[in-house]
Amino acid sequence: MASKVFRPRLNLNHVTFQGNNNHAQSHSFGQVFLHKKTGVSSSRRSIVAAEAAALMAEETTAKTGNSALSHFWREVQGSNNWENLVEPLHPLLRKEIIRYGEFVAACYKAFDLDPTSKRYLHCKYGKSRMLNEVGMEDCGYTVTKYIYATPDINIPMQNEASRGHWIGYVAVSSDESAVKRLGRRDLLIAFRGTVTNHEWVTNLMSSLTPARLDPNNPNPDVKVESGFLSLYTSDETKSKFGLESCREQLLSEVSRLLNKHKVEDLSITLAGHSMGSALALLLAYDIAELGLNKTDHETVPITAFSFGGPRVGNPSFKQRCEELGVKVMRIVNVNDPITKLPGVFLNENFRVLGGRYELPWISCSCYAHVGVELVMDFFNVQNPSCVHDLETYISLLKCPTKTLHTRKEGFDNLLNRARELIFSARSLKSICL
Repeated sequence: MASKVFRPRLNLNHVTFQGNNNHAQSHSFGQVFLHKKTGVSSSRRSIVAAEAAALMAEETTAKTGNSALSHFWREVQGSNNWENLVEPLHPLLRKEIIRYGEFVAACYKAFDLDPTSKRYLHCKYGKSRMLNEVGMEDCGYTVTKYIYATPDINIPMQNEASRGHWIGYVAVSSDESAVKRLGRRDLLIAFRGTVTNHEWVTNLMSSLTPARLDPNNPNPDVKVESGFLSLYTSDETKSKFGLESCREQLLSEVSRLLNKHKVEDLSITLAGHSMGSALALLLAYDIAELGLNKTDHETVPITAFSFGGPRVGNPSFKQRCEELGVKVMRIVNVNDPITKLPGVFLNENFRVLGGRYELPWISCSCYAHVGVELVMDFFNVQNPSCVHDLETYISLLKCPTKTLHTRKEGFDNLLNRARELIFSARSLKSICL
């Protein structure tokens, strides 16, 4: 899959759309763009052109109405790897990214973090009213199943039992007007990010291990991060009334819904933030590897929308996802340290030495991102933890372009940004991963 990168340069007060820049340089803390002093006017012209194109597309969509999505949904879901949709960002794609981001945000709003509550570490509401309670009563979806994950950690922690915690939900577009607007029936699985201490410990298990999710094709070269895989596959079978694994719960419900709606046009959409992005990608790969998305009617497209997600597997995992047709849209902030993990040093950028020599051992020992990137750039010195905050991601995607600017950064500014990013990484424990 060809790599596509769209770089809307966003900060908390300004939104700037920027096209390709031949003077971009990569750093371990993110992608920082250095502009030539003589090229500011040219950059401004390209930015204005990109904004004008985006505004024209917005006007076209407003005139044709939302029904355009029903004829365009496969492209918006990534059937052509979002070719010509990310630069400038197509308004329908923008709206869908925001919409799926809000489904993920619903997980955080509904998660009960009150230790005195009977629903502690579970959802505050029943399935039938959860979306209504978080302000999404008009979304056109019905929640069909809650999903629980069991961290395989035997470390006693205050106020936390090492048992299944509510991690997300499965929903389906049930309102017929919503199905008509979307152009298909959409099966949605949304995951929250890390909240509990046990989940934080699981995230630190950053070693690669063979996925082996398909018993008929246990490819040992396809490896994923052991902590994410453990959270995805661990269960409570040792307990008489213990939960099935997160994986078993998900595959059972997805199979049921696919069978129920098998004669309709369908899509499978997974969305997650941070650790939830990792679970979404594991599930997407799992469904495709097992062939559960193949019906008599069609091969149901699988798309994952990842917000601030970490790397999940090695280059062989990335390659296998692409072979299976799994589409991934990664929405990342260049200042978000979680998107650089795991594999800060050993990652897809180190497979070639000096641009000339392939390093074959890297395929098994390093991490690689999967999919197409939509890159954002926001940072707030007063609130450094915002670099990973899902609500900030969503609000800036909604934000109209108010002021255009180009940013120049010299060596001193790069050092300052590096210090700020280190500080933001330390501050992330105060928010959800």
